[in-house]
Amino acid sequence: MDLIIIGLLGGLITGISPCILPVLPVIFLTGGAQSAKFDGQVVPAKRSRPYLVIAGLVLSFTLVTLGGSLLLGLLNLPQDIIRWVGIAVLVIIGTGLIVPRLERILERPFQRFGQREVKNRGSGFGVGLALGAVFVPCAGPVLAAIIVAGSTGRIGLGTIALTVSFAIGVAVPLLVFALAGRGVIERIRAFRSKERALRIAAGIAMIALAVGLVFNVPQALQRLLPDYTSPLQQELADSEEVSDALDLGGLVTDENKDLDKCTNGAEELESCGTAPSIKGIEQWLNTPDGQAVDLASLRGKVVLIDFWAYSCINCQRSLPHVVAWDETYRDLGLDVIGIHSPEYAFEKYPGNVAAGIADFGIEYPVALDNNLATWTNYRNRYWPAHYLIDAEGTVRHISFGEGNYAATEQLIRELLQDADPDVQLPGATDVVDETPDVGSTTRETFLGSSKDINFGGEAAYRAGTHEYSFPQAQPDDSFALDGEWTVETQFATPTEGSARIRLNYHAAEVRMVVAGEGEVIVRDENGREQSIRVDGTPRSYGLQQADAVAAGSFTLEIPAGVQVYSFTFG
Repeated sequence: MDLIIIGLLGGLITGISPCILPVLPVIFLTGGAQSAKFDGQVVPAKRSRPYLVIAGLVLSFTLVTLGGSLLLGLLNLPQDIIRWVGIAVLVIIGTGLIVPRLERILERPFQRFGQREVKNRGSGFGVGLALGAVFVPCAGPVLAAIIVAGSTGRIGLGTIALTVSFAIGVAVPLLVFALAGRGVIERIRAFRSKERALRIAAGIAMIALAVGLVFNVPQALQRLLPDYTSPLQQELADSEEVSDALDLGGLVTDENKDLDKCTNGAEELESCGTAPSIKGIEQWLNTPDGQAVDLASLRGKVVLIDFWAYSCINCQRSLPHVVAWDETYRDLGLDVIGIHSPEYAFEKYPGNVAAGIADFGIEYPVALDNNLATWTNYRNRYWPAHYLIDAEGTVRHISFGEGNYAATEQLIRELLQDADPDVQLPGATDVVDETPDVGSTTRETFLGSSKDINFGGEAAYRAGTHEYSFPQAQPDDSFALDGEWTVETQFATPTEGSARIRLNYHAAEVRMVVAGEGEVIVRDENGREQSIRVDGTPRSYGLQQADAVAAGSFTLEIPAGVQVYSFTFG
């Protein structure tokens, strides 16, 4: 029930936000009382037309949100293909409203239902389906939770309820506008006598929306308008009810229902239920003949489960601590298990993960959780995340993100002594904690169209091949492009020849995740130059390692054949 209420509230807030302004003309006109001529007579459209438009929007939004990313990932198709299909449908339907001959062609597949019935439909449901595919509401905590849950491939009843309630919440304000459009057209005689003009106006509005979506006009308009719902969205995001309902994805099962009894980063041992099983693993690395590790077989030993991804900068700073714990306590009763949960598609390849394991000196077993099955079973949302399990198989400590290493190690030592009171423990490990202060560094910057962050250029940043140029004034903590680039779902690459990236940052350490083959030239703000040879699969390359966080700027010359995924900062 909490999920449904949260979904409805989140949807209602989104439904009155500036995000919906670009679709309002289409909703208003296509939901109106359009009529059609049949045997020389004007036949009014069904009174259900506004409801069909909104029903189509709710259905397509729900299906795209829940199944779109999973299906496209299985088919290896670009993430935004559904958006482009929706845009194409808008253009076709809009053109059909303007050109009667095209409309008759579109209606032929439905003629078996009777011509009068088809004419009265007026494509209301089809319009809603197209709008749902292209409608991109302001991403709030509810929508983010839906997308994360869907991307794991574990869509439960709670996720479905949250998605449907969110879609209904968004649809309620839009339905009001659709009904208002119908009411205005029915009551004003001048509108009733201009049936043909209304159809043309609706068609023009739909085509204009499609063209605007192609060139990201709605996003530009939203940036110009004040977001009057921002305080409401922030209040919803910060509320304790939302945190409780959406934490760890909200995917609760009998196996993991007690995990929320643990407090993140606690300095004392807690009791949080029997450890969930490790499941859905595609392959095991660092085990004899690739054999799987069964938690039940490790009873009597202390187990540390570490969720990580090899290109994640946060994990890279955390791994030295985990490796040190493994080396120090392995023969004293500690088993470390790495659960490699990929953030990028390239992190799913065993060869890439094996190279990362070698780079970090990892000798403990690593499971390839490519479908995020174990990630979901542990209700996890973070890279890295540490789950400490005692000799009886009970989860006793959870720590999300970086830091808290001293407390985690102290609890490891306590559990080892509980399991074997005669154990002789050496001194604690002495690995420097390099966790940066919160907010002191630029946040991770992605260049793929599915999750672009920190773009500071003047042109719209979108998938496809486009010409970019550096802005005269580039914001802090941002990147900009110069030259012709092809932006894919997860990376950007120069179309031909070479192109440039300008990166403004606050950090002591700067790294880039790139792949392909070529030589990247890096110049700092003082003109100092370095060359980085890129050869092979995606990996992290260091650009800078300083003693303290400071502002700086890099200009990178990227050759064709090199794919740039992200920049990370420490």
